Amino acid sequence: MGLIWTEENKFQTWLRVEILACEAFAKIGQIPKRAAQNIRRKASFSIDRIHAIEAETKHDVIAFLTNVAETVGPDARYIHLGLTSSDILDTAMAVRLKEASELILKGCDRLLLALKRKAKAHKHTVMVGRSHGIHAEPITFGLKLALWYDEMGRNRRRIKQAMETISVGKMSGAVGTYANISPKVEAYVCRNLGLKPASISSQIIQRDRYAEYFSALAITASTIEKIAVEIRHLQRTEVGEAEEHFSKAQKGSSAMPHKRNPIGSENLSGLARLVRSNADAAMNNIALWHERDISHSSVERVIAPDSTILVDYMLNRMAGIITNLVVYPKRMQQNLELNRGLIFSQQVLLALAKRGVSREEAYIMVQKQAMRAWKKEKDFKELVLNDPDIRSHLKAEEIETLFDLKAQLKHVDTIFGRVFGAKKKAQTTKKK
Repeated sequence: MGLIWTEENKFQTWLRVEILACEAFAKIGQIPKRAAQNIRRKASFSIDRIHAIEAETKHDVIAFLTNVAETVGPDARYIHLGLTSSDILDTAMAVRLKEASELILKGCDRLLLALKRKAKAHKHTVMVGRSHGIHAEPITFGLKLALWYDEMGRNRRRIKQAMETISVGKMSGAVGTYANISPKVEAYVCRNLGLKPASISSQIIQRDRYAEYFSALAITASTIEKIAVEIRHLQRTEVGEAEEHFSKAQKGSSAMPHKRNPIGSENLSGLARLVRSNADAAMNNIALWHERDISHSSVERVIAPDSTILVDYMLNRMAGIITNLVVYPKRMQQNLELNRGLIFSQQVLLALAKRGVSREEAYIMVQKQAMRAWKKEKDFKELVLNDPDIRSHLKAEEIETLFDLKAQLKHVDTIFGRVFGAKKKAQTTKKK
């Protein structure tokens, strides 16, 4: 990913655009074919020489063109014919953003695969579900991972769509009117770069496209942070249900030898903040003066490499964390039992309602024993079994069936089928 944003690749991409423009001009008969061939054969650049020229001109594209002209000779007069700087800058940026996006999509695929494998491995690993950080009802660790997988799938689709949105080029001149260049040149250049011509432009490609792209990256980074925050919570000493892999020679603290910290996840939480802030900067780039000003340029020189490199790194780091995540099913079971059966309170509530008790009255009856279980550290099922009001509606054997984990998790296969695709049905019809 870093190679995409090197100065070498930047100028090389600019040169590709300029050479293709010359070829297009030659095809429509506006410059000699031999000139276009000579330009393709000779055109090159020196980064040091570009910097030296730019120190005088204070204009990077002019410095680049001046240096290229030095390598080409007289035919250089045909380079950049009828073009403006943004024809090169924006078209080349689209090429590089597209290349970066392809790497990011591969990163998405690696994380999706890691989540899928871990989810299937823990499809039936029971743990407590939490709302507001408080025990709610049982889930499985596989369901938690499947949820992340489903969300990452949406992120991948968003990035794919955003890549298509930014994969446009323009060769329409100083204010987008094609005053000194044929739209045929634009079509040729874009086709050979794997881009689409913008249907309309000013001096630049419109920055709502960039805002969509960097927003898609920001949402993806936020999902990664969401996963990271959950891992950090699960690794807390008081919870201890999962933790990042801790290698043999790894150290957790300079002061406390016992520490095993979720540093990878913490790192990802911090990086997500940067990616989101870059999306805000991209939003602010939409409103430019008239047909164009240059306030967006300095911003994009920072956010384009930073956000793509960061998201690529974040995807691959999280894929590694998920792949090597250490899960503790026994601790999950122990934590599940800490609430002394309170996770079944809704089952009792619904059973009473089905017997004709009003929801309000049933809620009061169940909550009374739930609060006793909290305060007295009593077993909730025993309290329910010994409650005369509840027992007047429910038999002991009926109450026993309400405290069944399998009953609460009976639709796990259905959910997995929705997320990962149902298993192919076995062929039942016999061949005639």
